Amino acid sequence: MRATNDELLKAVELALAGEWNAAHNLVQQHENDATAAWIHAVLHKVEGDLGNARYWYQRADQMKHVADEPREELAGIQVELTMN
Repeated sequence: MRATNDELLKAVELALAGEWNAAHNLVQQHENDATAAWIHAVLHKVEGDLGNARYWYQRADQMKHVADEPREELAGIQVELTMN
């Protein structure tokens, strides 16, 4: 099932608020959605689990962002979601 923009925006907002577990629980429900996978990657980067983060970056086809600063990256995802 594809995640809605509202669900993905909520996950980003939770992540930016430091609510890692809540954000993670939300994106895990949408493992086949590319944007959810991208958010999932950032969450694992924040956690320090870089191997898992790389896996999710690959699933999201967003390897170009693997070295990005997480808060800026989440803000960028937020902008993309609000433009759709």
